[in-house]
Order: sequence, then structure tokens, then C-alpha cells
Amino acid sequence: MADHFQLRLVDSSMIAPTVRHLAFERADGQPLAFQPGQFLQVHFHYDDGTATKRSYSVATVGDGSSPVTRIEIAVSYVEGGAATKLLGELRNGGTIDASGPYGRFCLQEADHHPRYLLIATGTGVTPYRAMLPQIEKLLAAGDREVVLLYGARNEGELLYGEEFEAFAKDHPGFTFHGCLSRQPRAVPRPNDRAGHVQAVLTELRPSAERDIAYLCGNPNMVDAAFAALKEFGLPVHQIRREKYISSR
Repeated sequence: MADHFQLRLVDSSMIAPTVRHLAFERADGQPLAFQPGQFLQVHFHYDDGTATKRSYSVATVGDGSSPVTRIEIAVSYVEGGAATKLLGELRNGGTIDASGPYGRFCLQEADHHPRYLLIATGTGVTPYRAMLPQIEKLLAAGDREVVLLYGARNEGELLYGEEFEAFAKDHPGFTFHGCLSRQPRAVPRPNDRAGHVQAVLTELRPSAERDIAYLCGNPNMVDAAFAALKEFGLPVHQIRREKYISSR
């Protein structure tokens, strides 16, 4: 059963023009046990007193083997959004009500596919940031490859892009493709790609024998990538999905 607790903001920064990275600690001083890929729910009330909640993937980098004291999330700005107002105006020391963790969008030990295709847009990349220590162990075991396709309109919207690029530099089995649909970088990287992530899948030529895929982000991207992967012959059980829907 998921816990209910208060989170106290300890740090924050803008990591894109419309995305804020927030770091919390539990107000009760307890650590949070979670598996990378899981999410929390933030509970609050509309101005009329109606209770509501929003879901945010835990962005904290961890291997899932021990609880963490620093709980990080990434929040996108939504025009007129109640959650945007709550989390966008929260200052250090401020608290919010939360519960979790929830979800099963996690790397599975039972998977033994040679290549993992991790596909994301927007804040849908946060679960993959949290998974980096697990990915490191996966690669260390040998005979595995991990490819992250991350779609954004421009370089400024590639959340945690420098972290993924540094990880790729240190881990030859990991490839990071920044897929830029609107504007290329001023100084392009060799692994940059133009267009949407689902279009870049053609270059990778997925196959049922080789690949397992994880899709996280905008519902339109998730649906399009899911359809493309099925056309390449991947069975549904080798395609894991998490849709991010912006709520007011």
C-alpha cells in the first residue's frame, strides 16, 4: 500500500523555459523507497475546495536497492494550470501533500533482450534519468545495448541532456539521440537527429528478436511509436508505455 506524506521543498531550478526541477525531502524525515520508473501523486485542492491530484515520475537517480532522502520531480508549465500555480510558486521550506510510489514502468530483471529502446518526449524522460544506475549495471553484465531517443522541439527543451550525454561518453553501450523537431543545435552533436522520435526508429530497425521498448511522454508520440514498433514486428508485451497528459 502506498504511503501518504508531506514533502518539503529544499531546492529548485528551471531546467527549460517551461520546466522546473524540484527537490524535496519528506517532512517526517523518512526516506522514500521506490523503483526507478515509478511516480508520486501530489494532492491539493482547487480554489473551490474540490480535491484533486497530479502524477509526477520520480527523477531521483537511484538503483532501487535502497531508499532515498532526496525526492526529485520535473514539472511542466501549463497555462492556467492549478498544479502549475501550486508547484511553480512553491518556495524553499514550503510543503505539499503526496502519496506513492505507484506504477510498474520499471526495468524488469526477467528481461533478457540484447537491446533496450528507451523513447521519450518532454518530462517523460525523467524515469530514464532515475534508471541510469540500473542501466549501468545492465551494461556491465555485457551483451546488452541501450538506446535513448529523446524528442524535443529544440536544444533548450532537452531536459537533463548533458547528463545523458556524459553517461553515453562513459558507457559505450549507451547511445543518446537528441531528436529535434523544430530547430537543430547551434553546434550539432554527431548523434543528434532531425524530426520526431518515431521517425528515427526506422534508422534503428527494431526487431522482436533483439528489442524491448519503453515509451514515455506525450500520448500522440506514445501511440505513434507504439504503432511503428508493432509494424516492425515487436509483440505488445515487448512494448511498455506510460502516457503523460498535461492537466489543468
